[in-house]
Amino acid sequence: MNEQIWWYVARSGGIVAWGLVSLSVCWGLFLSTKAVAKASQPARLLNLHRFLGGLAVAFTGVHIAGLVADRYVSFGWLEILVPWTSEWKPTAVAWGVIALYLLLAVEITSLFMKRLPRPVWRQIHRSSFGLYVLSTVHGIQAGSDTLNVWYRMAMLTSINIVAFLTIVLVLAHRRAAASRRTATA
Repeated sequence: MNEQIWWYVARSGGIVAWGLVSLSVCWGLFLSTKAVAKASQPARLLNLHRFLGGLAVAFTGVHIAGLVADRYVSFGWLEILVPWTSEWKPTAVAWGVIALYLLLAVEITSLFMKRLPRPVWRQIHRSSFGLYVLSTVHGIQAGSDTLNVWYRMAMLTSINIVAFLTIVLVLAHRRAAASRRTATA
């Protein structure tokens, strides 16, 4: 067996996890902008968003398992779970550790969404933006594939789509708030 297999597992798991986080955030923004409000089956569209988030957790687990199993750079549970304890690129790894906690917070509270007050759930779910930013920065700073053209194109495409959909969402909320103020005046 190739002695670098765990390094490849860690790299591919991380890239796939980031891609799934990106897709989930994009899909969540797409749903939030009401761009699919007239879709014939909105429950299926929401289920896809949930599925992407769940898969992101699974592939983050693959990423972590690959890092712990790999012997080239020694990552123990301390380096995986505590920010700035890694000797290898401590800040870049810390962004990934913090993103892990945000991913878990978003996913766990989503499972208990019906039992949580809506404003609490919404605030925690909005941390998905931080999750996206931190996991992207982690992928850029710690990732060994940053010189790969396809990796860069995927990163830039995702960043642009998330930025565009975020602007659309902010403008839609402002327009709705202005309409409510006008209606009450």
